[in-house]
Amino acid sequence: MRALFISDLHLSEERPEANERFFEFMEGEAASASALYVLGDLFEYWIGDDDLDDPFNAVIAGFFRRLGAAGIRVHLMHGNRDFLLAQGFCRATGAVLLQDPAVVEGTLLMHGDTLCTDDLDYQNWRAIARSSRWQAEFLGKSVAERRRAVRGLREKSKEVIQAKPREIMDVNDDAVRDAYRRHGVSRLVHGHTHRAGQHRMVVDGKERERWVLPDWYGRGGYLEIKDGKPRLVRW
Repeated sequence: MRALFISDLHLSEERPEANERFFEFMEGEAASASALYVLGDLFEYWIGDDDLDDPFNAVIAGFFRRLGAAGIRVHLMHGNRDFLLAQGFCRATGAVLLQDPAVVEGTLLMHGDTLCTDDLDYQNWRAIARSSRWQAEFLGKSVAERRRAVRGLREKSKEVIQAKPREIMDVNDDAVRDAYRRHGVSRLVHGHTHRAGQHRMVVDGKERERWVLPDWYGRGGYLEIKDGKPRLVRW
């Protein structure tokens, strides 16, 4: 078994370098894997599955569809930018949508944003945006209206992030400990924080490992777990 894990690609037409890296990854490394897990923020934003006809989105969907056709299992998890991905995208690609969190073969998978409990403003916004009422109102707008709204939210988000201390946008150690205990695992894989690497923690006398996936703004990369052994690969 050889599973690959990626997150925080933030694909968009405005980032051609990341797009080319994604195309190469899907035709190379991913094509020889047993399974691919995308742990959130595949897209810079996702305004709803009715935007699948957009040429750029259709190209991205096609890469996943070809992986599935080759017998490679593809799993998607919502991030904080693409939480409106739904069954329409899954039907078009053959991907399976995972709940966050999910335990797969003894490894806890998360996007990672729920671990950043010190960022109270973000957690409040997350609760609003994940509510059925907010999503129904947003999806009720036209595609053009939704695109304008998302662009406005992105600009506001940049300003807010620049004003925040970096520490509160990282995971909270107590939240991580609680995740290990609640799910009874020794390994956690997540993205979101853009602080790639391996982290170790002793919880209840037992050593645990946490792998943070790299974002694709800079070097990018992925986590490989082959025969139960993890390896972080950076380009």
